[in-house]
Amino acid sequence: MVWREKLVKFLMFKLIAGPIARLKSSNIPILNGQHNHKHLLRSFHSSTKDKLDLSSIPQDKIRNFSIIAHVDHGKSTLADRLLETTGVISREGKNEQVLDKLQVERERGITVKAQTASLFYDYSGATYLLNLIDTPGHVDFHYEVSRSLAACQGVILLVDANQGVQAQTVANFFLAFEADLTIIPVLNKIDLKLARPDLVKKQIENLFDISSSDILKISAKNGIGIDDVLQSVIEKIAPPPGSMDKPLKMLLFDSWYDQHRGAIANILVKDGTVSKGDIVKSAHSGKSYQVQELGIMHPDPVVVPQLYPGQVGYIICNMRSATEIQIGDTLYHEKNPVKPLPGFKPAKPMVYAGVFPNDQSEYPALKSAIERLTLNDSSVSIHPDSSVALGQGWRLGFLGLLHMDVFNQRLEQEHNTSVVMTAPNVPYKVKIIGTKNIKSYQGEEITILNPCQVSRCILTHAGCHVVLLCKSMHTCILTHVGCHVVLLFSCLMPQS
Repeated sequence: MVWREKLVKFLMFKLIAGPIARLKSSNIPILNGQHNHKHLLRSFHSSTKDKLDLSSIPQDKIRNFSIIAHVDHGKSTLADRLLETTGVISREGKNEQVLDKLQVERERGITVKAQTASLFYDYSGATYLLNLIDTPGHVDFHYEVSRSLAACQGVILLVDANQGVQAQTVANFFLAFEADLTIIPVLNKIDLKLARPDLVKKQIENLFDISSSDILKISAKNGIGIDDVLQSVIEKIAPPPGSMDKPLKMLLFDSWYDQHRGAIANILVKDGTVSKGDIVKSAHSGKSYQVQELGIMHPDPVVVPQLYPGQVGYIICNMRSATEIQIGDTLYHEKNPVKPLPGFKPAKPMVYAGVFPNDQSEYPALKSAIERLTLNDSSVSIHPDSSVALGQGWRLGFLGLLHMDVFNQRLEQEHNTSVVMTAPNVPYKVKIIGTKNIKSYQGEEITILNPCQVSRCILTHAGCHVVLLCKSMHTCILTHVGCHVVLLFSCLMPQS
């Protein structure tokens, strides 16, 4: 009898203590012995992907906005506080870089990829749907910012009260200004001892012609003034345009690849509605797809039965190949064609580098990895390349050296590939000398990505006044126009 009683007590302990331990580790707060209903519901949605109905939110209660700033001015921290204030994540625990989901972002402490999150906020007796897009601050990832602004009607211009206005603050301001977006200036880090809020407010007023009375003062780290930011977003930013009665028109502004589900697209519904099972067509490829799933990022994927005008979400259409999806594409119902949206201007690479597999047998796997990664980073340009020493590969164009380094790191971390990357170089405009050479290159001037591809020529740096004069087949002189700098080096091209 004794052993039976011990067995019953042991089983009762397991049945009761087990769920309590799991509950404590799930960050769901317990109030007076009962679970907080909102956090329990949110955990249920994130774990089971239960469908969330957005039909109850009218279009005039939707706000699409982005956070733009210079690097290290506190964008990710502000995004964390917005998620906490709107109840998307629990205030318990340490929330840092919640929207920075890439390993490289957490290791380096910077944002390299724009991320979306749909927030629900109660204000003046109504529930608002706030679609937030957190953007990078480094200049090498400015293409992420320009694409994100196409899905917004307003931005939060975040400025460090200590550092003041910096380079990307100015660049991002004019991106938003040219797009005719509502700009909400916010001064962050006012709690720092070295903060100069009055001086920086005057700086913003002089540079951007913004009244100092319109500038909000917050501390994202300590949660000061976050409600004022959300209320300003609702009051100052206009709801997105669009009509439910018009044919479906969706803007594809971002994407990523899932090895099990294929290409997943971030979309903005301009007009009409889209539901699971609909047949949509791509204006870029002309292919038709059946909608298998659609939803919003909260910040993890949450399935919804339908998306309406002005709403930002994701869509899965069984796009198995990375080449089937094009950033800036227009999706519409197959039987109701529409005029395609303007899309995005292609990014202009600043530096190029050769990428080759460690072993040529890994060429197909590396090709697939590059295609899938460029689906998530469309600012990278791809050109086939070959080397006598390294074999077949590609010459990739990047927006900067940090962009190149991050791309290489993501190849290793996300796709388990190891590559040989050559030293970066800039593109050159080439003036061909000699009738035979002009006929061979089919023109007097061409653009090359590798200066070793030609021999007798004059090379001009495509972005600066740099002239490369090839005096012989092997030795060249690099002269910076305007400066007395001459550099001698040897060409790698063999004599023909």
